[in-house]
Amino acid sequence: MNATDLIAARARDAGAAGLFDAESDGTVPSPCISLCRMAPEGSHCLGCFRTLDEIGAWSGAGPAQRRAIWAALLQRAGLPLPQALAAGPAASLPPR
Repeated sequence: MNATDLIAARARDAGAAGLFDAESDGTVPSPCISLCRMAPEGSHCLGCFRTLDEIGAWSGAGPAQRRAIWAALLQRAGLPLPQALAAGPAASLPPR
């Protein structure tokens, strides 16, 4: 399995568990798959598809911001958005 397949499976599992729903009491899971390596141009991690700003913001991010990060990384990976992420409003990242 490559990183894209792992992220797709992680998103499917989280979506199926309702963790991307705005009303969910569950924690939005980290997209980290422990394959931490930046793309040669430094745009994003080749494992989780997050940018450095998104990785840095993750630990302090609330559920809406975490869902927005998931939506952005899935788009970056060229993967379809689960229904709950496609329907939700995008939250912006705080300045660093």
